[in-house]
Amino acid sequence: MSAILVTGADLAEQAVELLAGFDIVYAGKAPDEDTLVALCRQHEPVAIIVRYGRITARVIDASPRLRVISKHGTGIDTIDKDAAAARGIAVKAAVGANAPAVAEHTWALILACAKDVPALDRRMHDGHWDKATHKSLELRGRTLGLVGLGAIGARVAAVGTAMGMRVIAHDPFAQTAPEGVERLPLADVIAQSDVLSLHCPLTQDNANMLNAATLATMRPGAIVVNTARGGLIDEAALADALKSGALRAAGLDSFQVEPFAAGHPFTGIPNVILSPHIGGVTSDAYVGMGTAAARNVLAVLEASEQMA
Repeated sequence: MSAILVTGADLAEQAVELLAGFDIVYAGKAPDEDTLVALCRQHEPVAIIVRYGRITARVIDASPRLRVISKHGTGIDTIDKDAAAARGIAVKAAVGANAPAVAEHTWALILACAKDVPALDRRMHDGHWDKATHKSLELRGRTLGLVGLGAIGARVAAVGTAMGMRVIAHDPFAQTAPEGVERLPLADVIAQSDVLSLHCPLTQDNANMLNAATLATMRPGAIVVNTARGGLIDEAALADALKSGALRAAGLDSFQVEPFAAGHPFTGIPNVILSPHIGGVTSDAYVGMGTAAARNVLAVLEASEQMA
């Protein structure tokens, strides 16, 4: 029986059922490169379903029967695509499977930043009643800027429009934009946003797109939200902007290095709201991403058999 390696500790039952004809091997919750190489040499998987860890050239080279690398999600920046292409190995993503979950989490972070929910909650638990002194931010009439108009960005845009916000966006690859969304160059989106939310993949071209220079162009008191990839933001520059008061707040679900390291500078900044890259982690998205990843595996393997 051919093996499929899952770089995680589990897979949705519905996905496992789709892969009933294969031997599924689990790598554990946080597999490192050596663990993945050893498992690939031992089991020679025909497919890898990527949940955690990085699929490097070394992992790929240890997998002589490998035909497809299937991401349990949408971001494929943890996969060495060049090494896969050199071996003729398909790389697939579960496009759109977690879009509703990530869009909802994006709005949870936006609203928490605008309404100061965590800070007010802490104050209440400490016995304070700040009604006479606190003023939160009303979003109606303000500008929501989006970098990326894919399945997630489009959903975030729809909510912004419904809330009476002006919605602007930058996405050079999008064929169309939702009704009411104004498309602008990236620099204009960054500079004009009261709330800037990132929904694009991480590439060599856009790494650290939010840095000291671009953050300096933002409106005073703006909010930055990132539910995409941590590499899009220069974390030191963002920390400086938050501590100086140039930005009102930030809501972050992804980071340069994950898992999030203890003692990270963000942990000492009160106006940044943090979550451990769980925007797409809901019970529904877990099933959707798992079954989409499984179907991508099956489609590639079936196509390979037909060509053989």
